[in-house]
Amino acid sequence: MTWSIIARDPATGQFGIAVATRFFAVGARVPYIAAGLGAIATQAFVNPYYGIDGVKLLREGLNAHDALATLLATDDGRESRQIHIMDASGAVAAHTGRDCVDWCGHIAGSGFSVAGNMLAGADVLAETAKTYIANDSLPFPRRLLAAMRAGEAAGGDKRGKQSAALLIHGEEEWPALDIRADDHPDPLGELERLERVSHELWVHFRPSMPTRQNPAGNTDRSVIDASIAAARARQA
Repeated sequence: MTWSIIARDPATGQFGIAVATRFFAVGARVPYIAAGLGAIATQAFVNPYYGIDGVKLLREGLNAHDALATLLATDDGRESRQIHIMDASGAVAAHTGRDCVDWCGHIAGSGFSVAGNMLAGADVLAETAKTYIANDSLPFPRRLLAAMRAGEAAGGDKRGKQSAALLIHGEEEWPALDIRADDHPDPLGELERLERVSHELWVHFRPSMPTRQNPAGNTDRSVIDASIAAARARQA
C-alpha cells in the first residue's frame, strides 16, 4: 500500500528516502537511514524491525544483499512484506513477497531503488524512476519529490493518498531533512511546501548544529544570523 524511492545524491553523498501511501503517518513506519552507510524502506505489511535491525546490520558492515537475507531468514511473515535496501557502495537488494497486493514490484537503477505495492500499475514505479533519472540538475530533496509526483500522476497507491514523508541524512546520525505529512489531502504537495519552508531558516541554521567532528557546533548567534542573512540575500 506504499511506494518509495531510495537514492544517494552523487554530489553530496547524502542518502534520501521519499515515500507516499493511502495510510496514516507513513514517515513514522517506512524509512530508515544509517548515516553514510545505507538506507532501508520497509513496506506492505510493515515490519519495523526490518528498519531497526537492518540499520544495525549495515553499521556492522553487512552489504545490502547480506542484510536482506539476514532479515528475511528470521521472519515467517516475509511473503507479506516488501523491503528494499541500498548500501554505501550503491548496491541494491529488494524483496517483494508473493502475498503482497498487486500491482507490486521493484526497480533498481544506478544510485536509486524504487519499490511499491497495492499500486495502480507498473507505470507508477516506471515514471518515478524515469523522472528521478531525468532531473539530475534539481537539488536532491526536490529531485526525490519530483520523482514521487510523477509516480502519483501515473496512479500512485490505487486506494488514493493520505500521507507522505521525505527523510535525508548526510554524515551525521541526525537528519539533514525530515519532513512528514501524516494525514493530508495532498501529502506530496504538502512536502513540497515544507521543503520550501525549510529554506527560510533550517537549511541555513543546520551547519551550526553539533557534529561528530565539531561536538560543540557553533553557538555564536551573530555568526548564525549573518549566515542566514547572507543566504536570504542570495535568494532574493
